[in-house]
Amino acid sequence: MLLKNISLSYSIQIFKALSEESRVRIINLLENNKEMCISDLELVLGFTQTKTSRHLTFLKHAGMVNSKRVDKWIFYYIKEEVSEILRQIFVFIQKDPQLIQDQQIFKVLYSNRELAVNKIETRKWQGD
Repeated sequence: MLLKNISLSYSIQIFKALSEESRVRIINLLENNKEMCISDLELVLGFTQTKTSRHLTFLKHAGMVNSKRVDKWIFYYIKEEVSEILRQIFVFIQKDPQLIQDQQIFKVLYSNRELAVNKIETRKWQGD
């Protein structure tokens, strides 16, 4: 459900949530990658688990992100209602060096994970 109009109080929540660089970086990664688990966010951003959790909780209370549990992992994603608002905001800051670097770090992390999974699958197939 996309929002066509938002209340003043809800827009203030969004702006407050985006007033902290750490939360903007988290939102940018979620926007670019659809969903991420907390450990990936920690690795990419260089944050502690406590700091990452605190910011995700803030974003969740602001109504911007939600989470889902898959086995022992919790994946965070941007709520559909705010995705268009955030996309419009990120149009203006998408070329920020820090945001670009965060995304590049995630791509390397993700490609290394894909290589490891492929290696494991190849071993299973070969009977090692």
